[in-house]
Amino acid sequence: MTELLAVAHNPDRLDEQDVKDEIRKLFDSRSLRAGKYGPLFVSLWKTASQRVTGGKLLRPRLLLGAFEALSATGEHGRAFRAAAVRIAAAVEVLHYSFLLHDDVIDGDLLRRGRSNLIGAVLEERRAQRQVVRASADASADGRDLHWARTSGILMGDMLLSDAHQVFARESLPGPTRIRLLDLLEHTITESIAGEHLDVALCDGVTTPDLETVLAMTRLKTATYTFEMTLKAAAMLAGAARHVEDVVGDVGTRLGSAFQLQDDLLSTFGNASEHGKDAFSDLREGKETAIIAFARTTDRWQKIAPLFGDRELSATDAMQMRTHLSECGAEAFTRALVSDQLHATRSMLDSPETGIPGQLSRFLDQVVQKIEERQS
Repeated sequence: MTELLAVAHNPDRLDEQDVKDEIRKLFDSRSLRAGKYGPLFVSLWKTASQRVTGGKLLRPRLLLGAFEALSATGEHGRAFRAAAVRIAAAVEVLHYSFLLHDDVIDGDLLRRGRSNLIGAVLEERRAQRQVVRASADASADGRDLHWARTSGILMGDMLLSDAHQVFARESLPGPTRIRLLDLLEHTITESIAGEHLDVALCDGVTTPDLETVLAMTRLKTATYTFEMTLKAAAMLAGAARHVEDVVGDVGTRLGSAFQLQDDLLSTFGNASEHGKDAFSDLREGKETAIIAFARTTDRWQKIAPLFGDRELSATDAMQMRTHLSECGAEAFTRALVSDQLHATRSMLDSPETGIPGQLSRFLDQVVQKIEERQS
């Protein structure tokens, strides 16, 4: 999904390398300051720095692309061009902090097809102890995993703080900075509420009906991936308030479609392309729209015994996938994605929404890339 979201390379245009440079500066500064607290803390920052790279920079691309599109008509124009880059970098850091906490919650050791921070810290610790996974010393193995997960939690906390610092220290007009901070607070609250609801669904604390699952989907992903980035772009460009509100609504629809598609890719996609552990959602008992629909069909009695089985085999997972497809859950979820994207295009095409033409064209490209998405 990166090609059409990339801002065209031009010395006077925003470039993704600018975002990478800002992220690198943050980690370099943090790594240098970590020396005060000893080699273990330095090592943690070094490992985190290595693991934060390799992502698609989706959120920064969205923010910067929307900023470029709005700067021609917004009150601020490109006056806050450099600020937009730094805010975009902070959004990526926020994303990484969420991923770290998410990996702890889900017990994942992989991210983007390689060891995540927790997995890397665990591997390093085991290498230091010369302990292999098959070691009979279960106590030591458990302590190593606890150490790695604790490192993930604490690094996530640090990066969450760093994202706030970037927003708070940016040289912007007072009202704009306060509104950006309010947006950040709202985004973090909704994302955490969504994750909390996700765990409640998976652990049987609340009823896994479709309405609840879709609410979780919106809160967990749509707010911080699309709604926040587009609204932040509008604020930085000085767009009219009604444009800011509309792009927020567009972001909610795009984000919901994106997460539903994520669920489809995890269950029905190619693991070598999307980078997640194959069938991890089925193994972890993730309550998705796919599963919520399947619960209403007679195939559920065949799916239920295997759903959430941590030892789920590839053969059983493939059989579950067949049941989920044949019962209509796959088609139902794909229809939900199409409905959200169709509604988005209707908003972009309607003169009543007042979305500037350049932004409308950019967002239409985003819709197209979501439709074509394979990872």
